[in-house]
Amino acid sequence: MSLEPLYTDEFFMKEAFKEAQKALDAGEIPVGAVVVAGDRIIARAHNFTERLNDVTAHAEMQAITSAANALGGKYLNECTLFVTLEPCVMCAGALYWSQLGRLVFAASDEKRGYRLIEKNLLHPKTKLSAGLMANQSEVMLKEFFKKKR
Repeated sequence: MSLEPLYTDEFFMKEAFKEAQKALDAGEIPVGAVVVAGDRIIARAHNFTERLNDVTAHAEMQAITSAANALGGKYLNECTLFVTLEPCVMCAGALYWSQLGRLVFAASDEKRGYRLIEKNLLHPKTKLSAGLMANQSEVMLKEFFKKKR
């Protein structure tokens, strides 16, 4: 009998969704992120742009800073970032500089996602997985913006 691994991509993406829910509850665009090293979450974050009145306070930026502090260094090459929405160009640039090992995101961002740029903005060694739990993220975002309009 083989046992399912306890810590799967789905497990960590669900943790990112918990962060997205915190953002939603605070009136922020519901995007959440966690950074994982090994099988351990070393950083949790969600959007803080409204609360901090800071356009750079995206979940990914908050998570990068928190993870670097937890590791005591600026490179995240041994880490995976799980985020509920495709990073924007700004966040992809920060992920490049952090030399992120792996990026896993849920929903694609058809308007502002980094993949709209013809050139790959991620570090050449960064592995990418897209679409995990995309539907849940899309539903959460659509509901948020429907209530805002």
